[in-house]
Amino acid sequence: MSSSFVSKPLVSVYVLAMVAMQLPFMQSVLSLNQTNEYLNHICIKGEGTAKGSSYEGSVRRVIDHMSTTDLDYGFVNGAGSDGPTKIYAKIQCRADASESKCRTCVATAFSEIRRKCPNHKGRIIWYDNCLLDISSIYTLGEIDYRHIFNMYNTKDVSGNTMMFNKKTRALLYALKEKAISKKELPYRRDYLYSAGEESLGTTKLYAMVQCTKDLTAKNCSVCLDWIMAKLPKCCNGKQGGRVLTPSCNFRYELYPFVKT
Repeated sequence: MSSSFVSKPLVSVYVLAMVAMQLPFMQSVLSLNQTNEYLNHICIKGEGTAKGSSYEGSVRRVIDHMSTTDLDYGFVNGAGSDGPTKIYAKIQCRADASESKCRTCVATAFSEIRRKCPNHKGRIIWYDNCLLDISSIYTLGEIDYRHIFNMYNTKDVSGNTMMFNKKTRALLYALKEKAISKKELPYRRDYLYSAGEESLGTTKLYAMVQCTKDLTAKNCSVCLDWIMAKLPKCCNGKQGGRVLTPSCNFRYELYPFVKT
C-alpha cells in the first residue's frame, strides 16, 4: 500500500488480490502524499497483441498528446489508431496530487506498463498518484467490472472490531455521498472525489473515495457501492485497506495519507 509495504499478488487473470506488509516507518514516509508507490498492473490478454514498432509508436503518440494537455483537472482521455487497431486511453490522477506530480506519475506509469505488458492492446497500471488505462475497446463512461484488486494492512485493529468496521463503512458511505454531490461542478479537481476523517477516541480514521471523471455521478455511486460491498471480505478489522478498479477506488488508514 505504500513504499513500506511488500505486496503478494494471488494468481488470477482478471481479479487480483494483494496483501500489504507494514513496516515501522510507514506513517512518516507516506503521510501527506510523499510517495508515488506502484500498486498493480494488468496485461489484458483478452484484447490480444499488436506486435511491432508501428503500434507502440501510435500508443506513444496518444499518450504524449494527452500528457501535453492541461492536467490540472486531474483527468484526460484520448484516442488514436494504428491502421485497423483502435487505441483508447484514460489518465486519472488522485485529486490531491498536484499537476506536476500527476504528470510525473503518468510518465512513470507509461514507461513501466510498456515494459510489463509489451505489445498488449489492453493494459492497466495503478500508482498511488495515478491510473493509466489503455485499451482497444471504447469504454468511456462505463464501469469496469472485470479488473479489481484489493490491498490491506496485515495488522489488526485493537479493541472492538465490529465497531471499527461499522465506523469505517459509515465514513466511506458518507464520503461517497459527498463525492457524487459535486456533479454540478464537473471541472473541479475534486469532482467525484472526497476525503475525510472520523474520531475513534484517542485516534482517528482517515479515508478517501474516488471515481474516474468520465463516469456520471450515478455510475460513480454504483461503482463505489459495488467495491464497498467487498469491504468485509477484503479488510475485516484491518488497520488499513483499499479496493481498486479502473473506474473507482476507496482507501482507509489510521494515519493521514492525502492532502486536504
